[in-house]
Amino acid sequence: MFVGTQYPQRSDDDYRVLSQLGVTHINGYPPGNPSNWNYDVLSRYREKIESFGLSLDMIALPMGTTPNDGQSPNIMLGISPERDKEIEVCINIIRACEQAGIPAVKYRLFLIGILRTKPHVGRGGSIRSSFYWNEVAPEGGSSEWGNVSEEEYWERITYFLDATVPQANSAKIKLACHPHDPYTPPGYKGVTRVLGTVDGMKRFIKINESSYHGLNFCQGTVSEMLENPAEEIYDIIEWFGKRKKIFNVHFRNIQGNKLAFEETFPDEGVVDMVKCAKLYKDVGYTGMLMPDHAPKISGENQSTVSFAFCYGYIRGILQSINELND
Repeated sequence: MFVGTQYPQRSDDDYRVLSQLGVTHINGYPPGNPSNWNYDVLSRYREKIESFGLSLDMIALPMGTTPNDGQSPNIMLGISPERDKEIEVCINIIRACEQAGIPAVKYRLFLIGILRTKPHVGRGGSIRSSFYWNEVAPEGGSSEWGNVSEEEYWERITYFLDATVPQANSAKIKLACHPHDPYTPPGYKGVTRVLGTVDGMKRFIKINESSYHGLNFCQGTVSEMLENPAEEIYDIIEWFGKRKKIFNVHFRNIQGNKLAFEETFPDEGVVDMVKCAKLYKDVGYTGMLMPDHAPKISGENQSTVSFAFCYGYIRGILQSINELND
């Protein structure tokens, strides 16, 4: 396993810092319009990253967290033929990744975004992103994108997978999907978020089943689905890991549980992170462990410093279980 990151890089110095901190692999963000991500663009980008001693393991397909993001909105709105054009862009990126030597892409199948309530204060006055259902304003009726039932959501997901998984199989490029963050009760804002439960994730990987169709396994998001994450998360890692459906890991922790949680630094949550790392090793996972949603801290370069702490924490865990591949 490797220490990875998906934190956007602002300058060449950011790449140097990653290498200096012991980060070896990244989820990257190629320059320019995704419609223009061809072999030349992606290969130049990969070569630049490699010049800093880093490996480009994955890039993101242009699919946002709400239709308002302007990234392929019609795929999850289910509007044809517009969604077919957006899917074709994704397929072209998959083919370009094959040519450029980039082994995986990540993506999201969201409609109503990443939902949070007011932040809470954590260790030393740090600020934690939080979600408490009892703080959510009542939502009557549908969202601005209309009501989307469970089966309608599955239809839209299946339509996307039917088009992209065969292309991923041909190109031998892994498709890593992020689950819905967080779980919300069925019908919230008129939408039933089917990838907000473990059962939904299990159903998802069985659609158009393939060794190239799996998960961007956000350990924090999965923990947020559970009544007792301190006890339940390990069996879930084992279930998906044994089936080789974990393609990337967002290695983060929480305080609390389903519908009442705060996102913490990895060493202060309810989940035993060393036990999780050992499980990933035991099931044969060989990809990135990366920080995600680190608390906000004081001072300059707040996110950079928060993530630097997380990189060091992950390196320490990997060394402790003799699973550090530099």
